[in-house]
Amino acid sequence: MRIRLLATSTLLALVAGCASQPSSAPGTLLPESVQAIVSASDNKLDATLWMQQSAEYEAAMLGSFALARQQLDLALADPQWDAMPTGERKVPAKGLPPALITDADETLLDNSPFQARSIRAQNTEFSYDAWLSWVSERRARALPGALAFYRYAAEQGVTVYYVTNRDDPAERAATIDNLRALGFPVADDGSNVILRNDPRAPGREKGVRRSWISERHRVLLMLGDNLGDFLDGVAVSPLARHTLVERNRTRWGTQWIMLPNPAYGSWESAILRECGERAKSDPNRCKRDALRLQ
Repeated sequence: MRIRLLATSTLLALVAGCASQPSSAPGTLLPESVQAIVSASDNKLDATLWMQQSAEYEAAMLGSFALARQQLDLALADPQWDAMPTGERKVPAKGLPPALITDADETLLDNSPFQARSIRAQNTEFSYDAWLSWVSERRARALPGALAFYRYAAEQGVTVYYVTNRDDPAERAATIDNLRALGFPVADDGSNVILRNDPRAPGREKGVRRSWISERHRVLLMLGDNLGDFLDGVAVSPLARHTLVERNRTRWGTQWIMLPNPAYGSWESAILRECGERAKSDPNRCKRDALRLQ
C-alpha cells in the first residue's frame, strides 16, 4: 500500500477529508502514496525499528508468503477459484488466464529506510520532495520471502499485477526500475505495474484497477498490507472497518493475504477521523484514548 510520512499537517488533512499540499508545490494535490507513512518521529520509532530489526517481523513475512504459495497452488488446481471482491468482477472468470494482484510498498518493497531517515532527523513535517527523492533512488529492498514467491507465481504462468498507490506518472519509471533491479517479474513494457491515476483505470481507490485486471484474468490471490488493497470504501469508522473484515471472513488466509505493517496505514486515519476536531490539536491523545484497557 502505499508509504509514507504522515506529518502533523497531513494528519489534519486526513481528518478534514482533504488531500494535503506539499510546501514545495502550493496547490498541488499529494499522491495517495504519501498520505500515510510516518507520523511524529517518536510515534513511529518502535514500529519502524520492529520492521527493520526484529526476527519476529522476518518470520511473519516468511510465513505469509509460504501461505501464499500454498494457496496459489490450490487456486491453480481449482477452475472455479476467483479472489475478486464481491461486486467488482464485471465479466465471468471462467477460461481467463490466471493472475494475482499485489500491493508494492510494505508488501514486497521495504521503505523503512525512508521512515528511519525521518525519525533520525527528527522531521515531523512530511516532505513530498523527500519521498520522491527516496523513490528516485530506486533502493527499496525486497521484503523477506517476497521475491521467491512472486518469481514462483510467474514460473507457474501467473501474471503478477503490481497495483500500488504510488502516483502515475511521477513515480512510475523509478518504481518499475526498482522492481526490475530486485528481480521481480515485470513485463517488458511495464504494463503489469498499475499506479494510481494510470490512464487505463484511473481512480483514487484500487477497485477500478482490480476490475480492469479481472476483465482480462481470473484473479487467484490478492496480497497487501492495508484494507484498501482488498476492498474499496475503507475510509470509514474503525467499527465499520472491522465489519468489512468480518463480512469477508472466509477470504483471509485463503484468497487474500494480509502482510503486517504497524508503521502506517488507513487504520491510523480511521482512528483520527473518529476523534473529530480534537485530532487537529492533539492526534496522539486521540490514539491514547482509543486504547482498550480490558
